[in-house]
Amino acid sequence: MSDRITKKQHLSKKMWLGMLYFLAALLGGWPLGQEAIQAQPKPAAKDFKPFVEKLQGSNITFDMMPIPGGDFLMGSPEGENGRNADEGPQHPVTIKPFWMGKCEVTWDEYDQYWKTDDQPKDNQKDVDPKSVDAITRPTPPYADETFGHGREGQPVLCITQHAAIEYCRWLSRKTGHNYRLPTEAEWEYACRAGTKGLYSFGDDGSKLGDYAWVASNSEELTHKVGQKKPNPWGLFDMHGNVAEWCLDHYRKDVYASFPKDRATVQPVLLPSANRFSHVARGGSWADQPAGCRSAARRGSDKTWIKLDPQRPQSIWWLTSAEFVGFRVVRAVEEQENLKGLRSKVTKQSD
Repeated sequence: MSDRITKKQHLSKKMWLGMLYFLAALLGGWPLGQEAIQAQPKPAAKDFKPFVEKLQGSNITFDMMPIPGGDFLMGSPEGENGRNADEGPQHPVTIKPFWMGKCEVTWDEYDQYWKTDDQPKDNQKDVDPKSVDAITRPTPPYADETFGHGREGQPVLCITQHAAIEYCRWLSRKTGHNYRLPTEAEWEYACRAGTKGLYSFGDDGSKLGDYAWVASNSEELTHKVGQKKPNPWGLFDMHGNVAEWCLDHYRKDVYASFPKDRATVQPVLLPSANRFSHVARGGSWADQPAGCRSAARRGSDKTWIKLDPQRPQSIWWLTSAEFVGFRVVRAVEEQENLKGLRSKVTKQSD
């Protein structure tokens, strides 16, 4: 009799566990199936939450927000107001959980990297050992690196994607956590925050000024980060202020290469040694509403360095792109093709 009760209790326990996994899949974006769950370990609920990162040796901190995993339709539907051809076709994408910077990286943070001789020790907790080597820093800029936009609390601007990637390597070494630029898919997923409209707050462009610094309200300047309303996942300035670098190379027809009938998991068009073109997202202080939509894409090009008189032109600074900056992400479980990733750009790069 007692043996039968034990078996019943065991079956009941298994049934309840199955139901819990199913509910987690529905609510949290977990993949269904035991194999998929084992392949994608999740942080304990108590650990997957907002946290504050402090730069050791300074009083500089920045906030990171948890972005739950899930599926979404990447790109914009045909007929969306302001849509460009490079935003389609829409295709389903699966994103794993990660943390994203609550705000864009500021000069306060970036100055700790390029204005000091700080070479952090190799004490990383979740950084691939292959990526541990000397970290390079920007050469002196040709002109005022802020271009008159201000420094304290202001977003970094006019730096190349190469510079942003090197900053992330330094930050990883400094903090012991693996930081990098977001992939283009991660960026759009986080920007939308579960929404499907033109912006993270809906389709009403008249409300954009509540969430973003754009051409109509910026007075042709960036503003201190975090001054407007956040998106539903607590991220500030995802629309406007400065556009934000992603890891991906920009290709206008890349969406056509993804299947429409099944989700692509963690897509990324890996950067190469070429200097151009790379993806920037979110629009900026200089943009009209259409350029700040959740699906809007932009690719860098040589006009962004056209005023640089140096030969070869700097791989660190942009002389004609006062509108681009970046924010950082940290994956819960890093995807294989991004482990140990570093910039391949050199002075000889085209």
